[in-house]
Amino acid sequence: MRHGVTFVAMGLLLLFVLAALFAPELAPYDPAALHLDQRLLPPSHAFPLGTDELGRDILSRVLFGARLSLLVAVTVVSGSLVLGLLVGAVAGFYGGWRDAVLNVYLMNAFLAMPGILLAIAFVAFLGPGTRNAILALTLSGWVTYARLVRAQVMAAREREYVEAARALGASDLRLLLRHILPNVIQPVIVQAALGMAAAVMAEATLSFLGLGVPPPAASWGSMLNDARAHLFDAPHTVAAPAAAVMLCVLAFSFLGDALRDWADPRAAER
Repeated sequence: MRHGVTFVAMGLLLLFVLAALFAPELAPYDPAALHLDQRLLPPSHAFPLGTDELGRDILSRVLFGARLSLLVAVTVVSGSLVLGLLVGAVAGFYGGWRDAVLNVYLMNAFLAMPGILLAIAFVAFLGPGTRNAILALTLSGWVTYARLVRAQVMAAREREYVEAARALGASDLRLLLRHILPNVIQPVIVQAALGMAAAVMAEATLSFLGLGVPPPAASWGSMLNDARAHLFDAPHTVAAPAAAVMLCVLAFSFLGDALRDWADPRAAER
């Protein structure tokens, strides 16, 4: 059952990646094209997922929404991971006043406010847009990686192989890059997979609130925002983007669980 769920998650992620990469070729219509005489049509042969309140093809918008969601998720997780690795490695390796400044003051200051509220505050200050949304989500999400890296580096720096390399004259940079980080990267990879799910959900939340990518660009969150007024008279307008968000988040979550089992087989046995 566990392996089956993993393969299903990987299959779903592959479909989303293919949809994002080949959205212009797969989409039957321009996602921003208006067909005002065909508003709120149910699924049919001409429009497989129906049309929204402006007559736009929902299937085309879902495909282009996958491109935006995955772009934001990959960029946010990459930026958060790099920043978290840098800050967490310095705090965990050196300790002392550096650890006090980075961990007690800087990290705790970002943890004092929930991540999505912090992202909303940043976007509200900077203005809506894809670049600002990525920056806001990165600034609100790097602390998780920094705390994890700090804890792993603090445990690894006391190991015998690190002490041996230090006795042989290895520099601090070499100790970090060659001996410590490669041995603590597994839990960080697991957290990155789970972070992709959180980034997809956060981007959809910002777009739903009107703080993400501006119209007419297709976004799953903005599609849900546009469709909420037609929840009862045209439920298909809500079903497609909601299913896309749900399946994408579930796929990344299941993949993260599988990576956690791979990184710690004893936890999988329990």
